Amino acid sequence: MHDSGLEGVISSEGLARSSASVSELLTILPQQSHATSDGLLKLSFSHELECIPRPVSVSLFVDASPGCGGLAWPAGQILANYLVQKGPKYLENKNILELGSGTGLVGLAIGAFSGMKIWITDQAPLLSIMNCNIRLNRLESSVVAAELNWGSPIPANIPRPDIILAADCVYFEPAFPLLVQTLSDLSDSTTDILFCYKKRRKADKRFFAILKKKFEWKEVLDDPHRHIYNRESITMIRLLRRSNNL
Repeated sequence: MHDSGLEGVISSEGLARSSASVSELLTILPQQSHATSDGLLKLSFSHELECIPRPVSVSLFVDASPGCGGLAWPAGQILANYLVQKGPKYLENKNILELGSGTGLVGLAIGAFSGMKIWITDQAPLLSIMNCNIRLNRLESSVVAAELNWGSPIPANIPRPDIILAADCVYFEPAFPLLVQTLSDLSDSTTDILFCYKKRRKADKRFFAILKKKFEWKEVLDDPHRHIYNRESITMIRLLRRSNNL
């Protein structure tokens, strides 16, 4: 979706603007760095785990032509970094689905974990970017790109997820009820949902007013970098489906 209102909204101290990568990412997040090379955005996530590559590296082709979904945004960077630090034990033997994947950053970062199966989903105009980035990172065996339109029936080729990931999906007000409906359609009271977002407009309160009809939530507190991105109005929460909505 195109949303000209997003232009320039991420410009506070500690954020990098790169015209070459057409992206806005935090420069002050420990254990993570990024740079542009050969027209690609390259991100590196350092960690202390022995069971996954050190560092976990992701290369992204970004493209503004389909709209803001084809860019890289801080909430995706933060969620990816959090999952890398948690490591594969948290995700093993789970069906994992990312909503509003855009470039596929979050799903691609955890695709580096052996034995993972991740579905990265978005609207049709983003499929070519997601598939390009899957091939670019040689993750065809672990990451699948699929079309998923919020508010529409869940396609038969998308399995019911155990874990849902969503980063920077709160940006287009007409899509708020559609996003909540899709979250509800995909989940039950056992589904683990990690949701990272940046507060940008007063209208964002409407999203949470809709969300609370079907979900409860609490802030994720075990990220040691939380105090850093909280200063940038970015929050990570865990959603829990209300049992009376099953």
